[in-house]
Amino acid sequence: MAKTVAKMKKKRLEIEYTFDFELIGIISSAKGYKLAWEVNHILGTRLARQPDLTIVLNKDTFASYVYYAFENEVNVLKLFRNKPNETELIKNLLVPEFPHYDYILLAQGEAHMASKRLQELLKNIPSIELTAFIPLTALKSKDSFIF
Repeated sequence: MAKTVAKMKKKRLEIEYTFDFELIGIISSAKGYKLAWEVNHILGTRLARQPDLTIVLNKDTFASYVYYAFENEVNVLKLFRNKPNETELIKNLLVPEFPHYDYILLAQGEAHMASKRLQELLKNIPSIELTAFIPLTALKSKDSFIF
């Protein structure tokens, strides 16, 4: 008796996200908590340490990244360390397209709308050597910021 095996068609769900935030790359040798404190002081925010952001790199490997966050009714600010906590995974940056940045600042809401002013204020922080906008159109790793 022969068995017939029916092949099932595979369906694929494709989701296209809208990215309503700005990313600013920061070069600074300061520790994360010190940089978060300085950003709080300049911007009048309250960035606070969050549980590490964990990203799946492949089936068996995960990388975790330190980050600080502040949210109110009109703004969201998140300060991420670009390098993972795990020293053996140091080459797996949060934003691999821009390896020279030590930190990535995500601005959403009114902070996003006034991002040029935000960047000017960040330049006043003594421990920050350089800030620059990261163009989302050229960024393959922008999905890491959807959570």
